[in-house]
Amino acid sequence: MADDLLTLTIREVGAQGDGIADGPDGLVYIPYAAAGDVLKARITERQKSGSFAEIVEMVTPSPARMAPPCQHFTKCGGCQLQFMSGEDYRTWVKNRVAAAMGHHGFDPEVVRDPVITPPASRRRVALKARRTVQGVVLGFNERQSHTIVDLKACPVTRAELTTLFEPLRHLLGNLLPQGMHAVLHLTLTASGVDLVIEAAKELSLADREALVSFADTYDLAAVHWQDGGFLDPVAIRREPVMQLGSARVALPPAAFIQASDEGEAALVAAVKEGVDDARRVSDLFCGIGTFSFPLAESSQVLAVEGAKSALDALSAAATQATGLKQIVTRHRDLYRRPVTGAELKGFDAVVFDPPRAGAKEQAAALAVSDIPVIVGVSCNPNTFARDARLLVDGGYSLTSVLPVDQFLWSSHVEIVATFRKG
Repeated sequence: MADDLLTLTIREVGAQGDGIADGPDGLVYIPYAAAGDVLKARITERQKSGSFAEIVEMVTPSPARMAPPCQHFTKCGGCQLQFMSGEDYRTWVKNRVAAAMGHHGFDPEVVRDPVITPPASRRRVALKARRTVQGVVLGFNERQSHTIVDLKACPVTRAELTTLFEPLRHLLGNLLPQGMHAVLHLTLTASGVDLVIEAAKELSLADREALVSFADTYDLAAVHWQDGGFLDPVAIRREPVMQLGSARVALPPAAFIQASDEGEAALVAAVKEGVDDARRVSDLFCGIGTFSFPLAESSQVLAVEGAKSALDALSAAATQATGLKQIVTRHRDLYRRPVTGAELKGFDAVVFDPPRAGAKEQAAALAVSDIPVIVGVSCNPNTFARDARLLVDGGYSLTSVLPVDQFLWSSHVEIVATFRKG
């Protein structure tokens, strides 16, 4: 509609990566718009919090805008901030975290300059696929859509994974019936690529032979096929393992790992800096031991996790690792049964790294403890700031917040923060 076409000036880029402008009826959110852009936009949706719009014409581009490096920019649902120059992007990442902390009363000065991982560093991706009349479409979903963008390149992903995209299209073309969808989990491990394919199909003998041949041809570590709740180990040529400190940990299929080597290294360094010379450390939400094993180089570690497969992998690796302090494991649902301060009596530090929902119950339990140092790791600045407020209200001081951006050009940011009692 003609009356929905506006000429706007973008004043900032918001926390979700959309440009924000002041419209006649309130805020207007515009994807792929940079601070300083003057543009014509069409309103697509009106809500109480503001209106959403799409760019119709760029009148005057911002001096801060740069050419996006990916040919799929604005079509693929990821990497929506590729138009930002390096320094502007670093500033945005820092401000993104500072704003989330500010909403809960924290001084933005506590936020340090971010660590930004380089392009072509993502070592795990989850791709969507669908068999069509023209062939197999393979890639990521469009923004706010189930439509799959057929990826020809991905500048944020490791070459060891992107070089498999085209061969995977050919493989799935022979495996999937017309119209069938699949999800592919590709993980680059220390022993090679681990591939897990989710599809609602029972494999035939010919299908299995094709998957084994694919694994041999492209030197994959392992291939699993998941149909519903059944995980079929079709080809295990080498056990997929992750190198965590001095330990080699067998990776359960499609298990969580940090998105990049560089990001993991930055997170581990910040966690070790936070706990300093702690003699006994508890690692809550420990997963497969991303922090447990590096911490055990100088500290006794109690590793607690609710996911049994991840904890079993950690436990098995701990029995084989050499040169480490003692690692004790505990299987526990930390949402239903948070570890209390009384249980952690005698520990010098606690590390917690929950999923995106945060750890409200666990943070509340830690807030009333006497543990000298707590290091919080999070992939969600908003839930982290909420949990941080609980700790500070319980008597802790927030001394450092380090943003670690390993999802380049997106609104996802990791955080490592240190809290000290008193």
